[in-house]
Amino acid sequence: MGSGFINYIKGLLLIFASICSWYSGYLLAQSIPHEPLSNAVNTVLNLGEKTVLKSPFPKRQKCDHRTSCPPNTYSYRLLSGGGKDKYAKICFENELLISEGKGNVARGINVAIVNYKTGKVIDTKYFDMFQGDNSGPLTQFIKNAPQKSLILMVTHDDGSRRLKNDTKNAVEDLGSKEIKNIQFRSSWVFLGGKGVDFPENIQREKINHSDGSRNRYMDWPAEIQIEGCIPHDTS
Repeated sequence: MGSGFINYIKGLLLIFASICSWYSGYLLAQSIPHEPLSNAVNTVLNLGEKTVLKSPFPKRQKCDHRTSCPPNTYSYRLLSGGGKDKYAKICFENELLISEGKGNVARGINVAIVNYKTGKVIDTKYFDMFQGDNSGPLTQFIKNAPQKSLILMVTHDDGSRRLKNDTKNAVEDLGSKEIKNIQFRSSWVFLGGKGVDFPENIQREKINHSDGSRNRYMDWPAEIQIEGCIPHDTS
């Protein structure tokens, strides 16, 4: 046989071997499940993505505090009104004593009286200080509160226009340092008491005066609030 014939045979064998290799590869590819392969591809593609961890919303405590009050204390939160439409609120031990939902909040000074020994509400009332003669009844309401009472007060809209000096003196006797500074449409909140010794480090009063250059609600300042924990009566 000539060398040409031998080379021809070698060429045929090479082609046959290539066909066999291709067919073997095809059969191997067909035998591999597609789903795991796609999952592997997706895993590789997602390697560059950052894992986003979502923190759970913090659990609110009594009266919407961020942290719970210690044992043997009362939680409170006083919020003044904002403008005409955002009504004042008084929360005590997770109960809204005064709120729009309860229908016992209105323009003027809103007051809740709580028994210091039991933590139970004694009475709630509002006193319009924009019109009418309600300063005297407010003074009497304060004087009628029994000893060992917590007296919580918040303004809505205006609490000063018809507020008389006798009433201011009565509120000052409860521990207020701002009542004589109150002005037309001031936002004011106050925690007072009769026969109650408050710790020096708790929030008891805050005031925000109306100022046309920085008011939040046109002719009214922003609402303000105080909150904290009152130790139980141990006497």
